[in-house]
Amino acid sequence: MDEKALVAALTARGETVAAAESLTAGLVCATLATVPGASAVLRGGLVVYATELKSALAGVDAELLAEHGAVHPEVAAQLAEGARDRCGATWGLGLTGVAGPSPQDGVEPGTVHVGLAGPGTRTVRTLALSGDRDLIRTRSVQAAFALLGEHLT
Repeated sequence: MDEKALVAALTARGETVAAAESLTAGLVCATLATVPGASAVLRGGLVVYATELKSALAGVDAELLAEHGAVHPEVAAQLAEGARDRCGATWGLGLTGVAGPSPQDGVEPGTVHVGLAGPGTRTVRTLALSGDRDLIRTRSVQAAFALLGEHLT
């Protein structure tokens, strides 16, 4: 589902979305905001690029971060929950991963975890993407929109 369809679906349902973004650094929210009428559904977002901000701002368990690092499926799930909770949204998206070009904490570029939290929903999708930094970040946003879209249709 692209950003226009996502905004339309959320609007029709009277629901909202927020995001806690690491590797995408605000691209989810920025992309949604290009759609006229997005203000009815986009609550806000947290850019938590630095590992410690994932805990401080989005509520990710500090012990989880210390034990597994920032690029982990449970981190994505907790980012999604944190975005939903802190922004008062129906749905929360959480994105963490490695855009490259170098590995991070032993995790290869293109490894991305997308979390979704919402009514009765807590799920994570793990992706193995290829391409340069920009393409990996763009595909991560598309994957987040697709994951949310699956729960709206």
